[in-house]
Amino acid sequence: MPMTQAHFHDLKDAGVLVTGGGSGIGASLVEAFAMQGAKVAFIDIAEEPSLALVRRLSATAPHPVHFFKTDLSDIPAIGRTVEAAASATGGLKVLVNNAAWDDRHDIDTVTEAYWDANQAVNLKQMFFTIQAALPHLRKAKD
Repeated sequence: MPMTQAHFHDLKDAGVLVTGGGSGIGASLVEAFAMQGAKVAFIDIAEEPSLALVRRLSATAPHPVHFFKTDLSDIPAIGRTVEAAASATGGLKVLVNNAAWDDRHDIDTVTEAYWDANQAVNLKQMFFTIQAALPHLRKAKD
C-alpha cells in the first residue's frame, strides 16, 4: 500500500529554523518542513553532512534550504545566526530546538569541564536560541 503524507498548508512559505539540522532527526525535520513548502534554515556545526543535505534538497524542495554553520555554545553567534536565518527565510514562524550532544560517559569519568561543555550544548543554547528567535516568532503570530 503506498504511503501518503499529510500536507499542512499553514507551513507553506513559513519561516522555519531547526538547530542541529545537519544529520539524524534534525535532517529529517529539515527535509519534512522543506517538503511542506516551508522556507527552512538550519544550524549545525558539522559542515559536510549539512552541505550534502542542502545539495540533496535543492533538487526537490520548493524553496532553497539555508545552512548556517554555528557553534551553539557561542551565545553571541547564536544571535547573529538567528538574525541571518530570519532574513534568509523572510521571518520565523517555527523554531525547533533539536541540537544536542549525546556523548555517553561513565559517571566516574565526568569532569566539571566536560559537564559545562555538555550543558552548553544540551541546555544553555536552547534558552538563548529561543531568546534570539522570540521577536521573530512574536511578529509571525500577529
